[in-house]
Amino acid sequence: MRITVAICTRNRSAQLRQTLEQLTNLVIPSDTQWELLVVNNNSTDTTDEVLAGFATRLPLRRLFEPKAGKSHALNLSVQEAKGEYILWTDDDVLVDSNWMTAYCAAFSRWPEAAVFGGPIEPLFDGTPPFWLQRVLPRVEAVYSRRKVGDTPAPIIPTHVPVGANLAIRHREQSLHLYDTRLGPQPNSAILAEDIVCVRSILASGATGWWVPQARVQHCIPESRQTLKYIRRHHSGYGEFLARRSPDCTSTRLLGKPRYLWRQAVQAEVRFRIRRMFRPPEVWIEDLITSSISWGALRGDGLPPIDIAVPMSAELQPPPGVSPAHSDSSTGPPAGKCGPR
Repeated sequence: MRITVAICTRNRSAQLRQTLEQLTNLVIPSDTQWELLVVNNNSTDTTDEVLAGFATRLPLRRLFEPKAGKSHALNLSVQEAKGEYILWTDDDVLVDSNWMTAYCAAFSRWPEAAVFGGPIEPLFDGTPPFWLQRVLPRVEAVYSRRKVGDTPAPIIPTHVPVGANLAIRHREQSLHLYDTRLGPQPNSAILAEDIVCVRSILASGATGWWVPQARVQHCIPESRQTLKYIRRHHSGYGEFLARRSPDCTSTRLLGKPRYLWRQAVQAEVRFRIRRMFRPPEVWIEDLITSSISWGALRGDGLPPIDIAVPMSAELQPPPGVSPAHSDSSTGPPAGKCGPR
């Protein structure tokens, strides 16, 4: 069996060094040949020097993608991969030494399946703030946390693996590339490139399995243990919702839907007041609602993102946010708004 491990990186050379060091501890099955693709997505730090340091320690192939945007780098990896399966992880992830062994066993056990995923546990730098410890179950998706249980289980569209710990058969992956309008890139907080891709593969009729033994840890620096980071994540999600299902019918104020202004301002005020007097489990809901609403206001009127894959529970607004931008809406379909 031939395996490609793929990592896309941009200006995170210190984290990348830790990730690569951990990969040197991988246990490789005796019948497996593997390569490591690392795509430098136009970094300006010491990424090249870090990669050079592992050239003789790992079966490394270095690639360069000049277009800033993770999805461009992901698609270059798909194009260049030589493996029958691609094992995706990130430049801030520490994989378990049996990570590849667990996936290879799963590929043999379920040869008909195309998608596989494993658990992801956040590894916080230092001690997380008290409020974050309290609300982590509510915001765990912000940190790519995935709990999959102790026994293998089929992957269902409402709960799919993400790019920090994901394996896709190359045949299916080459037919379902990553949407370059989604994913980390300069001046955009819209993510979900991995979720949309996996759901696209599943929607085509493919099947998948969770592999509990394929464990990874996702390193969370102190800079991401902040309200600002959680706000940015949900704001990007709100922009995604607005651009996926443009609202052509609502009454407008300053060129934006009036109800979005109301939701954003009311939730923002509630958040700022409740944060002084109420427990984090209460005011985090207001922060999430306001952030999604502000993001939807920003996304309203921008070019639509016409994604054919139905939205799942992971891509639905939380309680308190209008369903006008969800699939259950009776409003206009995505991308059908005329000139304003």
